[in-house]
Amino acid sequence: MSAILVIGCGTHTQNELQTERNTGMNRKYIACFDSAWKRINDVYPFLEYKKINWDSIYSVYRPKVEVANRKEFDLLLNDLLAELKDVHVYYKNANGNQKYVYESRRLIRDKNAYSLKVIRNYFGNKLVRAKCKSVMYGITSENIGYIYFYDLLKRDLQIEFPEILKKLSNTKGLILDFRTRQGADYQVLLSVVLNFITTPLAKPKLFILEDIEQPPFQPLTNVFIYTKPIVVLINGVTISGGETITGIFKQLPNVTAVGDTTSGGGGAASGHTPLAEGPYKLPCNKTIFIPTGYLLRYDGSHVEWNGVAPDIRVEQTEADIKKGRDRQLEYAVNMLK
Repeated sequence: MSAILVIGCGTHTQNELQTERNTGMNRKYIACFDSAWKRINDVYPFLEYKKINWDSIYSVYRPKVEVANRKEFDLLLNDLLAELKDVHVYYKNANGNQKYVYESRRLIRDKNAYSLKVIRNYFGNKLVRAKCKSVMYGITSENIGYIYFYDLLKRDLQIEFPEILKKLSNTKGLILDFRTRQGADYQVLLSVVLNFITTPLAKPKLFILEDIEQPPFQPLTNVFIYTKPIVVLINGVTISGGETITGIFKQLPNVTAVGDTTSGGGGAASGHTPLAEGPYKLPCNKTIFIPTGYLLRYDGSHVEWNGVAPDIRVEQTEADIKKGRDRQLEYAVNMLK
């Protein structure tokens, strides 16, 4: 016989109470799932491009959510988001743990095919980390300047970058290394580009819920502009803002992109309206990040899934790194010297 618990004026068996608790949790998970599905349906810009039948996916997952426990629901939410096959998409729990749900094939291929430790060895560990922590820089023995971008996120980089470039002004050429998994603040990205252009340049097409008109880049005056030969290093780990800035640099006549095709993360988001924001809080106290827009390549095609191809492909593998070699960096140095 089941034990009887007295709660207030009613009596319920332990099994009944557990059923009530489960029912309450399932309502919570259903609300969370429905909220996530609707957010994607409302703002995600690639459903048609990727030929995703979002209504059909709802009918597959919803019945499973209705009977899911906590662990099962977490897996279902993960799998729902992974259906988008988007390197930007993640979910975050209330404790702040963040999980990206998808990695592109090129990202998986190259994430161990470069190494900051190996890069530093080419400079005798004399690379300098900027105060803003976004870049490190130095000069090779062949008098080639080098800048590695950890990210393009920190606004302090806008202030510090021109001074870094001045320190490299007497070099024969410059390597800009975007082999990093971090994204970008679009305004920071644009400010970096301005240190290299001498004539007006169109910006890539931007869509955030709708087409966004962007005025072209205009050359800066009374500042140092680097105009010598430049190599941009990219690989499958180059993602998001790194892909956008590579596409912009490829429009300049003195720039050559070397390495391998980038990851293919063309999504974007903006804080100019709540609907355009990437982070979205669900009723179950989880947060998901869903792109609400994108940037296109200069030929009008999507960066999403396609990535940005190098001008010169130099294959590099994990085996090269284990041997202490960075073939892409070596190629760039030899090309510029």
